[in-house]
Amino acid sequence: MKKGLTAFILLVVISVLAACGGNESSGDASTESKDIKIGATSGPYSDMVTKAIKPGLEELGYKVEVVEFSDYIQPNKALDTGDIDANLFQHTIYLENFEKENSMDLSALITVPTAPMGIYSNTYKSFDEVKDGATITIPNDPVNAARAFTTLQDEGLLVVDEKADPLKVSEKDIVENKKNLKFQPLESGQLPRSVDSADLAAVPGNFALAAKMDLLSALALENMADQYRNVVAVKADKEDSQLAKDLLKVVEADAFEKVIDEEFEGFGKPEWMK
Repeated sequence: MKKGLTAFILLVVISVLAACGGNESSGDASTESKDIKIGATSGPYSDMVTKAIKPGLEELGYKVEVVEFSDYIQPNKALDTGDIDANLFQHTIYLENFEKENSMDLSALITVPTAPMGIYSNTYKSFDEVKDGATITIPNDPVNAARAFTTLQDEGLLVVDEKADPLKVSEKDIVENKKNLKFQPLESGQLPRSVDSADLAAVPGNFALAAKMDLLSALALENMADQYRNVVAVKADKEDSQLAKDLLKVVEADAFEKVIDEEFEGFGKPEWMK
C-alpha cells in the first residue's frame, strides 16, 4: 500500500508540474504573438502601415516592426515562410495569380485605400483639348493596360466592346477610338518619364508616387475596381487568428480613415469605406 500511495503522490506531483509548465509555455506563446512584423513595399504602403495601421495595433498591445521590400516577390515569400505576419503591397488579382504560380495559400483580409492610375499630360489641360492622333503611353502588361483602356472609356475617349471582360480589356476590344489615339506600351517604371515626351500617359498610382508626381495633378484618376485595390494579406491558416481580427478592427476604425484623409490625398477608397 505504501508503494502504491507513493506512486500515486508522485503521479499527482508530475501532473501538477506539467500543468504549470504548460501554462508558462502558453504565456510565452501569447507574448510572442504580440511581437509582429508587417511587410510592405517602400513608399506609400509602408507609410500607410507605419502611420495608419501600426498605431492602432500598438494600442491593442502589439509590438510592430515594419519590414520594407523593394520588389513585389519577396513580401509574399516572406509571408509564406512566416518571416512576416502580414503584408500590404498588392491587389487581389496579383495575389491570386502569385498563389497559383508559387503554390502558396495566402488570404486577402481587407481592401485598403489605394493610389489610382491617372491620365497625366504636360501638353493638355483637359481632354477637350486632345488633338486627333495624339499619343498616349500605357502599361505594357495586360492587367494595367486594361485599367488604362477602362479609364479612357470612362472619360469618353474610347468605346469598349460591352462584351469584353472589364478586367481583361485590350486594344482589340476597342470599338471606337474617338480621338484616334496612338497607344505606346511601356514598362510601368518608364511611364512617369513618358509624361514629358508623349501627349498623354497612363501611370499607375504607385509608380506616379515613386516619381513624386502629384496624384491630383492628373487629368483624370481611374474609378478603380476593388480587385485593383491593395489588400492586407496573411497566410490562409491565420485568417481567423486574433491578429487577423485585430488588423480588421484597426483598418475599419475611424482613426484609420482619418489618417488616410489627412496623409494620402487622391487615394481611392474601397467600396466598404463608401
